Amino acid sequence: QVQLVESGGGLVQAGGSMRLSCTVSGGAFSGAKMGWYRQAPGKQRELVATITSGGTTDYADSVADRFTISGDNRKNTVYLQMNSLKPEDTAVYYCRLRRVWTPTYDYWGQGTQVTVSS
Repeated sequence: QVQLVESGGGLVQAGGSMRLSCTVSGGAFSGAKMGWYRQAPGKQRELVATITSGGTTDYADSVADRFTISGDNRKNTVYLQMNSLKPEDTAVYYCRLRRVWTPTYDYWGQGTQVTVSS
């Protein structure tokens, strides 16, 4: 009964900022990555940023200069700080917990809508 719950989405003006949160419940995890993905209408879901428990981060080129992913292991929470938002950032943002070696698992949150108006 692992559950990922995103929060913090909403409507923001272009150039503004927003902080998303994702909290994991239902288990303890190691050797996994957490990440943020997004899907805009008519587009494929794409990776935004990932972070390991050790703090190693990776970003899509389109957001690397504007977004920051971080985590709080004690709270089982990952954040996505989004600055200088653009209309192109409008999408449903999903949190993901993934482990690629045995035992493997792959959990997704329900998503939170981010809308950036021009």
